[in-house]
Amino acid sequence: MALKGNLRDFSTTQLLNLINLARKTGTLTIEDSNRTSRMSFREGKLIFAGLDQASGSLVHVLQRSGKLTTEQFQDLQKQSSKATDKELGIWLINMGVVSQNDIVQSVRQHILEIVYSLFTWNEGLFRFEANILPPPDRITVPINLESVIMEGSRRLKEWERLQDELPNLDISLRFTDRPDARLRNINLTVEEWRVVSFVNPRNSIRQIAKANNMSDFQIRRIVYGMLQAGLVELVRPDAAPAAGTTRPGTTAAGGEVDFAPPVEKRAPAVKRSIILRLIDRIRRI
Repeated sequence: MALKGNLRDFSTTQLLNLINLARKTGTLTIEDSNRTSRMSFREGKLIFAGLDQASGSLVHVLQRSGKLTTEQFQDLQKQSSKATDKELGIWLINMGVVSQNDIVQSVRQHILEIVYSLFTWNEGLFRFEANILPPPDRITVPINLESVIMEGSRRLKEWERLQDELPNLDISLRFTDRPDARLRNINLTVEEWRVVSFVNPRNSIRQIAKANNMSDFQIRRIVYGMLQAGLVELVRPDAAPAAGTTRPGTTAAGGEVDFAPPVEKRAPAVKRSIILRLIDRIRRI
């Protein structure tokens, strides 16, 4: 008999604790009004997670983790429909495109990001079905639930703080007149560079997150860090320049920040040439 309930009465943290302590094997499905998530466990360990209809295929997972170039991703998309994730993984390792560790770490991070996002769900129907596991062709990675629960709880507190700091994702960003950042020494992740490359008063934070396949938590954390570093500032809706009042490459104040095309017209891939141009332009501000 499946375990059923509502997150209003039994939180994600409590569910994971129960599965961990009882060393359960099976799949936990959580649904709210517009999202569906599935997590699978083997003897109390998390091994798989998926969210909505978003592709969790190996090709997409490796692309999002920065292990594949745009060209490799496009080529592999054509082949991935003819091979399972495990078959494709073996082929990629044998061809020297990625290592086994690259695959394991990318899949692990993909699983964790989905599960961490579930800690912020306040309501939704859940059901646990014993002994139901992912198809055998999917790559699974065993992860101890104790560490997941501890990190998820920490992120929940951080999430609540970030929501207070950045409650509205429909506002935009622009570079500060004098960025308080030493770009020669700054170390940014691939995800942070992607966000930086989209900074433009015409692109809302929500649009930037969508273009880069980021969750609300991920984009809030990155933007908050950029704000604290003095690299960017928020553009309030009433302060946004009206359409047609500024020429490309300038803001109303004349500063050169408008070098990224609108999100809907720009591919999210980040190339080194774009990053170099970005650094050069910011240095001249």
